[in-house]
Amino acid sequence: MANFSKSNVPRFSAEVYQNAYLPEGGREVNAIVTVTATGGGTTGGMPLTSRTYSRDTGPGAAVVIMVDCSGSMDYPPTKLRNARDATAAAIDALRDGVAFAVVSGTHRASEVYPGRGRLATADADTRAQARQALRKLSAGGGTAIGTWLRLADRLLATADASSPQQEVIRHGILLTDGRNEHESPEDLQAALDACAGRFTCDARGVGTDWEVKEVTGIASALLGSADIVADPAALAADFTQMMETAMGKEVADVSLRLWTPVGAHIAFVKQVAPKVEDLTGRRTDAGPRAGDYPTGSWGDESRDYHVCVRVPAAGVGQEMLATRVSLIVPAPDDGPPETLAQGLVRAVWTDDVAASTSINPQVAHYTGQAELAQVIQQGIDARKSGDRDGATAKLGRAVQLANASGNAETAKLLAKVVDVVDAATGTVRLKARVAEADEMTLETRSTKTVRVKK
Repeated sequence: MANFSKSNVPRFSAEVYQNAYLPEGGREVNAIVTVTATGGGTTGGMPLTSRTYSRDTGPGAAVVIMVDCSGSMDYPPTKLRNARDATAAAIDALRDGVAFAVVSGTHRASEVYPGRGRLATADADTRAQARQALRKLSAGGGTAIGTWLRLADRLLATADASSPQQEVIRHGILLTDGRNEHESPEDLQAALDACAGRFTCDARGVGTDWEVKEVTGIASALLGSADIVADPAALAADFTQMMETAMGKEVADVSLRLWTPVGAHIAFVKQVAPKVEDLTGRRTDAGPRAGDYPTGSWGDESRDYHVCVRVPAAGVGQEMLATRVSLIVPAPDDGPPETLAQGLVRAVWTDDVAASTSINPQVAHYTGQAELAQVIQQGIDARKSGDRDGATAKLGRAVQLANASGNAETAKLLAKVVDVVDAATGTVRLKARVAEADEMTLETRSTKTVRVKK
């Protein structure tokens, strides 16, 4: 891979971990691709070369904060007060020059600040004005999250219009305390489909009266994070952290482009660290035998992706390029996309049994992490449906996988739902009583993974 000495620009690198050897006639190739981005040029890799960038000002960014103001936010009254304080804390964390707005969400969406379909530009005055406007928030009405997202999309689109020569990172923060009861699931899905690829969104559920699959589904569709804030008093710290993370994003609309030769095709693509996210169904064609998979916005961070390729069967001694992995961003002038990093996944056929049956440690680790997320969800679903035997089996397997992979955080969450008899074998008993917040926390965070020890 080429290295560049240019500094003060985002830089990307890609490393491929795989066992390239297949037995004669073997067809499935698995690889873990580690993508790393750094803002100061400290790790080498390919820098952005076709756009302006300043570490002092950062790229253009726009954020819309959507606050649930439905009637349930008044029970207890401190909940809305905590949400108001959290939104104020997030506004305080905005970087000067960032465009922002606040939306109140009920069975409809309303602009709280600045209003009239505009975004404000963050500085001392607009932050103070926004905090003042938050005092008007009151609870009442229903919940129709799709309307909140559509308004956020319209507002964020104005940032693109005002900065046609600059790549704008568009981000949303959404808080809800209840279920999406005042629009159909189809309406919410239609809103998510319309917003996907236009902005990223972090979603939070406060308390325990919201639906985990709704909140995690929003974050998944919009390539953001999801979490529970069981105690409303913790909202301010969580909102501050979310906003600081959003302010650290440096490059928008990054995609993995996978090219395959004739006869080969992509079986699946999954992000596997820092959380499991299946990207397979989000492919968009990018020319002959190539497809793009969205990854959202990037700051200084590293992520791992599991790529599985099916190749034509071949004989001993043959080898081929199974797929070329490129990290790309759109060109600001609508020209060809810019390539930030590349990695190659190979296939080599051998009659060496030891070589062809060896499983790459990274592939093995993340295969287990993906299974861990799956069996946790299956176990919780079984428990909710009254299938105690099924829940015990699935959650026992989850304990075993968490223990084997060193996923201590997930192991702690599982221990609040089951009594662990033997972690190594996955022998557990369902707890007679489980706090609703503990079960929701386990479900919400089930996709979080630990990195493989290299």
